Amino acid sequence: MTGLPVTEIAPAKVNLALHVRRRRDDGRHDIETIFAFCIHGDRLTAEPSDDLSLTITGPFAAMLDDGSDNLVHRAAAALAAEARIGKGVRLTLDKRLPVASGVGGGSADAAAALRLLTSLWGIDPEMAQRIAPTLGSDVPACLLSMTSRGEGAGDTLTLVDAGVASCPVLLVNPRLPLSTATVFGAWDGVDRGALGDWREGRNDLEPAARALVPEIDDILEWLKSCEGAETVRMSGSGATCFALFAGEEARDRAAAACPPEWWHLASVLR
Repeated sequence: MTGLPVTEIAPAKVNLALHVRRRRDDGRHDIETIFAFCIHGDRLTAEPSDDLSLTITGPFAAMLDDGSDNLVHRAAAALAAEARIGKGVRLTLDKRLPVASGVGGGSADAAAALRLLTSLWGIDPEMAQRIAPTLGSDVPACLLSMTSRGEGAGDTLTLVDAGVASCPVLLVNPRLPLSTATVFGAWDGVDRGALGDWREGRNDLEPAARALVPEIDDILEWLKSCEGAETVRMSGSGATCFALFAGEEARDRAAAACPPEWWHLASVLR
């Protein structure tokens, strides 16, 4: 590792569609989803240090613990142990995405730590790939950070061309955290069928999330009313919703009109 700080983006994740097929005996769920990623997200910086440490800054820092339970810290510690790295690293996470919001969040941050430290420590990328699923179902997809189809618990991945590269997107969140486990627990258990073309798909977690956070209804209705909005859905387990736009000008007009009580991010899909 050089003495200079090195930064890695933790891109916001968007589930273009998410079909929940069944609840498994182990408490997890079999899903079919299309993952896509924005060009914007949190930022993770690494500097040489004698010890492993994590500092969290940014607008959503207060909602996170920077101790050993943080997914970034856990990812770094697991990778160091797997690779038998005897040196530390000072990590700084600039937390720009809402916490517990359906856009990857902690999973994206953990994946960014795995990518960043794999490069800095010069270790085999397969180590990060082995560790990723132990940190969470979305971490393998976030480690890849490329448009892909997820099956099983979401960690069996196949690269796909969903036709969304460079597509303008607007993310909107009511500034209310929503637990993934709570939303999955409230899912009605009905298998509504396999995921084919994502454009004809849906998010099976949306009804449960809307019951828990009614503001999701308001956001979806508002996004659908925006000129130029094409696909409008909730991402992941919520409460963030997204709209794909025909062009950046339409997206920017919608972003400028977004109600101030909601968080929003105008971005582009990778």
